[in-house]
Amino acid sequence: MSPSRARATTALALLLLATTACTAAEHESTPAPHSPPAFRQAEQLRLPLDAYASTMAETHVMEDAEDILMRRCMAGLGMEWQPLPRVDARDDEPPNFRRYGAEEAEVGRYGYHPRPDPPSVVRRNRAWDEREALPVEVQRAAYGPSGKGGCRRTAQRQLVGDTAQPDYQAFNRLTGKALEASRRAPEVRDAVREWRTCMTKAGFDYPDPLAAASNARWQTEEPTPAERATARADMTCQQSTKVVKVWSAAETRIQRRLIGENAGPLREAKARKDRWLAASRRVLDRGDG
Repeated sequence: MSPSRARATTALALLLLATTACTAAEHESTPAPHSPPAFRQAEQLRLPLDAYASTMAETHVMEDAEDILMRRCMAGLGMEWQPLPRVDARDDEPPNFRRYGAEEAEVGRYGYHPRPDPPSVVRRNRAWDEREALPVEVQRAAYGPSGKGGCRRTAQRQLVGDTAQPDYQAFNRLTGKALEASRRAPEVRDAVREWRTCMTKAGFDYPDPLAAASNARWQTEEPTPAERATARADMTCQQSTKVVKVWSAAETRIQRRLIGENAGPLREAKARKDRWLAASRRVLDRGDG
């Protein structure tokens, strides 16, 4: 069986931390009358631990280079291998998108729902699905009987020799720890308290932005009018209280401390990732001729 498609390592699953907060009932009688201007802070947000994981764009680079080498290996076995369609650089989601709740630019349209995948991402996901349906003999040649061999393993050895694949265990542990610690920082609590007051005046009752974004009521196929109204008020209040600016500053301080305390494992993880990335870029620079 082919390996699962890669996902962003700056896990959007961090939003699940919000489910530990109780979500209070909102009052929909006074929705925000207008959608605020496009909210771009999340797209520009960078945190110190980002250096120790791969962005989605970097993950694509490594996958694309591996594909080129796999195609050559499969051709040697008399089999065709279709590389994944490339993703447009503009379509890669920022690494910390939605880290502090809903940070969508188009909340008036999508509420807390994610924006639809852009065409280049749709094409790549479809290609991954098609790989899952490849004939057994092709999958065995590509991935070996265990899913960890075949031409994929050959391609990886050509890329980096015996260097193990990037390991994000330390990053995942520390980025979750930093987010939880930053929620308890006094300045973040003050900013969230101001946000909650702003939301209450608009007719909504939530303890913090993560709770608003993770309300189970929003688990619908399409965003509802109530969801859009809540998200618009949320964005207005986040902007007026500067929640993201305050929260990210607190988390930046905490992440720097954690990096100092875990320098060894993080340095080793980054060196491994950087070696894979550099080797992959060399393959892409040469192309598949």
